[in-house]
Amino acid sequence: MKMITKIFATAATAVALFATTTLNAQTMTETDPNPAPKGMAFKIGVGVNGGLFRDQSPMDYAYGADLKLQWDLSPYVAVTASGGYTKLMTKNNAIDIDFIPAKGGVKVFPIKRMYLATEAGAGFAIKDGGKTNFIYSGGLGYEFGGFDAGVRYEGYVNDSSSATYFRKTGQYALRLAYNFKL
Repeated sequence: MKMITKIFATAATAVALFATTTLNAQTMTETDPNPAPKGMAFKIGVGVNGGLFRDQSPMDYAYGADLKLQWDLSPYVAVTASGGYTKLMTKNNAIDIDFIPAKGGVKVFPIKRMYLATEAGAGFAIKDGGKTNFIYSGGLGYEFGGFDAGVRYEGYVNDSSSATYFRKTGQYALRLAYNFKL
């Protein structure tokens, strides 16, 4: 390619670029695309979760989905209520336990968008003869935009007369969700 052709092609590209681009003066304002909760706001989150159990547990893994209502009392504290579906699987797949967890809790935001959470509630067994489990959990997470990612330890205590009995155990779980402002 001749040198004049290269210069012409470069000039034509520059003219086309500047002709199609408009420049505007901008003023600087401090805006945060992901502000911390401003207080007294409601959110509803739709999430999926999965977890692994400790080595001593008769369970191997768990998965589920949930719906979480969050009421931001202030930029630093929120109250939560959640319900959903959880399935626990044993190591040899001999038993799988399905239940509907219903929990209430508190989120504390010590750093903007990062939270510490704790919840407690009940797991209502779906299988006939299954009893209600006591569920407790604690963890931490991060809210960014509408997304919410968190890790937690979730413990289960159940009735020994239950058809779905397993000894006290717990899982380390990951939850990914999207929060809709109400």
